[in-house]
Amino acid sequence: MNSENNLLNRITQTPGKCGGRPCIRGMRIRVTDILEMLAENVSVTEILEDFPDLELADIQACLIFAARRTDFPRLTA
Repeated sequence: MNSENNLLNRITQTPGKCGGRPCIRGMRIRVTDILEMLAENVSVTEILEDFPDLELADIQACLIFAARRTDFPRLTA
C-alpha cells in the first residue's frame, strides 16, 4: 500500500491548467471531479472504466487530499 505522502504526490497544481485547481498527475482530471463522482455514488470501478488513465491510487490520493484539506482545529469559546 502507498504511503499518504506518496499518494499526495499524485496531486498536482499547475497555473493555467484547469484554472490552477488540483488535478491528478498533471492530467486534466480535477480532484473535485473524482470527489463529486464518488459523492454521487459512482463506484470506483465505474470511474476507473470511464477514465482508463486513472489508477486506484489516484482515487485514494483524492480522498486523502480532501481529508487533509478539511482537517482543521475547531476553536471553542
